[in-house]
Amino acid sequence: MSKPNEETLLEQERFELRPKSGGGLLSYEVWGYTVNGKTVVTRYNLAYINHAIYRGDNGRVLGFDNAHNYHHRHHMGEIATVEFVSFETTQERFQQEWLEIINQTQVKNKE
Repeated sequence: MSKPNEETLLEQERFELRPKSGGGLLSYEVWGYTVNGKTVVTRYNLAYINHAIYRGDNGRVLGFDNAHNYHHRHHMGEIATVEFVSFETTQERFQQEWLEIINQTQVKNKE
């Protein structure tokens, strides 16, 4: 009988964004394991935090995670189930959405 794969922390990063880049904080936490050279993500939490944009939910403007046994999206206090294709697809969606939020915020600040 084979030993079950042991879950480990694969990535944990925090990036403070400069005010001219929209400000706030990007946070990534990814758990999983590697089997036969392939990484399998078991848990993840991706968040864009900026108290200047949204003060609720500890400043989480946008987030994706799979806590509570389902994949979901946080946006300004609203939580919605999302279809999960792959972690990579979810990560790409997160990147696109937080960049769009930054762009919209910068346009509003220029007006």
